[in-house]
Amino acid sequence: MTSSALKLATERAGEALLRRGWLVATSESCTGGAMAHQLTEIGGSSAWFERGFVTYSNIAKIELLGVSPDILAEYGAVSRETALAMVQGTLERSRADVAIAVTGIAGPSGGSPGKPVGTIWFGFAVRGEAPQIELQQFDGDRQAVREAATVYALSRLAELAEEPPSHLA
Repeated sequence: MTSSALKLATERAGEALLRRGWLVATSESCTGGAMAHQLTEIGGSSAWFERGFVTYSNIAKIELLGVSPDILAEYGAVSRETALAMVQGTLERSRADVAIAVTGIAGPSGGSPGKPVGTIWFGFAVRGEAPQIELQQFDGDRQAVREAATVYALSRLAELAEEPPSHLA
């Protein structure tokens, strides 16, 4: 995962976090640690990267993030409810100011008519604010879906950390 879009999103997020003085924590299922890897590729990232959780299994989501087994049983790992619980757990179990969670189906198998391959749920949370949960659908093979999800998540992280445009300040 070294596309120019990924590099740009990562650098933009790092710069925005540094300017803001924020720490970030990540929780990842289908991306398998790709967000944390990309963020820590930047020298000096220890100033703004707090920690990452790779919670690929349901047990990991329960044990590391406090996701309720009832949520997983009722809605599944790939759901709005799970993304919300993951991002909330990430903030609760870290010192971060902002958190990102991602859960989805990267493929090539595992999809269903209601949740096809490429279905990715994201959770974004800034401490003290209501979390934002988003659904995206990405096309391509496993690598393409994982990279697209990572680019999307890091781009949204940058947006959250960036100061409002000067004309709105």
